[in-house]
Formats: sequence, C-alpha cells, structure tokens
Amino acid sequence: MPRYKLIIEYDGGPFVGWQRQANGLAVQEAIETALHALTGDRGAIRGAGRTDAGVHARGQVAHADLTKDWRPDVLRDALNAYLRPCPVAILAAERVAHSFDARFSAVRRHYLYKITNRRAPLTLEAGQSWLVKRRLDAGAMHEAAQMLLGYHDFTTFRDSECQAQSPLRTLERFDVMRTHEEIHIFAAARSFLHSQVRSMVGSLEHVGSGKWSIHDLVAALEARDRRRCGMVAPPDGLYLMQVDYADENPAD
Repeated sequence: MPRYKLIIEYDGGPFVGWQRQANGLAVQEAIETALHALTGDRGAIRGAGRTDAGVHARGQVAHADLTKDWRPDVLRDALNAYLRPCPVAILAAERVAHSFDARFSAVRRHYLYKITNRRAPLTLEAGQSWLVKRRLDAGAMHEAAQMLLGYHDFTTFRDSECQAQSPLRTLERFDVMRTHEEIHIFAAARSFLHSQVRSMVGSLEHVGSGKWSIHDLVAALEARDRRRCGMVAPPDGLYLMQVDYADENPAD
C-alpha cells in the first residue's frame, strides 16, 4: 500500500479539533470521509499535531496509506473537490516511504499565535485572532518569553487532562513581535503539551498588560502547579504553521 504525505490548511472554527470525536465533526474525519469517497479506502490518517477545537493550521501534516498509486497532484486536487464546502485544503500530496510517520517522524513543530491589540472589534480577523483591547507591551512580553526557553518542567502550562507521560519539554523558540496593531508570538519545539502554547501566551498577556512581572512568570513556571497559570488564551489566534522532518523520506 503506497503511503502519501499530505500538507493541510484549515480553519479550525467549525471543527471539534483535529482528532475524530463523537461530539462533532473533526478535521481528521472530514479528510477521511473525502478519501473514502475518492478511493473507497476506509483507513485512518495520522496527523502531526492534535490541534484543539477552534485552532487553525497552515501546515498540518498527515499521512495516509492507500490501496492504489495516485499521481500526487491528482490526489491533491481530487481530495480538495471532495472536501468542499469544508474549510479544509490539501496544499500538497507526496509519495513517501513506509518508514515516514507524520507524528513520530517529526523533529520540530512551529506555531504562531496572533493577537490584535486595539479597542475596535474584529471584522475580517474575527475567529482568526485574539482581540485584546488593553495596550500590551510586546517588548516586555518578548523578554519574559525568553525565560521559558530551554528544558523545563512545564506542568504549570499543561492542561489538567493532558495525557503526555512527562511534563518535561524543550522550548526552542518563543519570540514576540509587534507590527502596528498585530502581535505575533512564534513558538517552536519538538513537541508540546496539551494547551501549552495557549497557556504560555495567556500568561504572557498578563506580563504585557502589567498584571504580572517577568519574575511572576518565572515563579509560575518554577511552581510546577497548573493553578499558577495566568489564563489560557482562546483558540482563535493559534495556528500550526509548519512541521519539520529530519529527511524528505522519499518513496520506496
């Protein structure tokens, strides 16, 4: 059975998340339904990141095993036709080796969190960004974010229902940049805990608004206590941007 790597973009607003669930339509289910309609195959696809309800993606990666060979561009275009009108697009399809696993072969995941920092309500960006009306100090947020880099116990910034065996993670990048009304927060690591990025961003908002000092953020991290987390930022502003792999995993 040939294996295909899919690069996927989606608006997470209408979905219960990436992973198939009983309480509503998931992105995974939408793609599996399209694959079945196109190919007759009923196999599951595996994604690189299990994004929560409302979280978006510009570069989610998944793999699927199909019973026949498809020209990658034909597979991409046909799947997109079957996916309408869901806000999901297959950006690229590629034949890969059977050793490639979208989740377990990944070496780094990149996320973007978007904050719109203004008094006026969102129109074009509604559901696509977190509106924060009070003025935020992006410089202070960036300085504080650097305190979270490296290998730490991130229990404070871990969802209480997180199923990861360990709260230990290495945060490789956490940068905050302002452009006019937009504040963009970039995070990268091999893997993240459940709600880790949104929890860290929510706590950074406390620093930016002056509610917390940098010392308060560090103290929250070192407490290893979920109750010390500032807040959890809404899913609207979070995007899975890219997933890195050690090699290109060419087809067998």
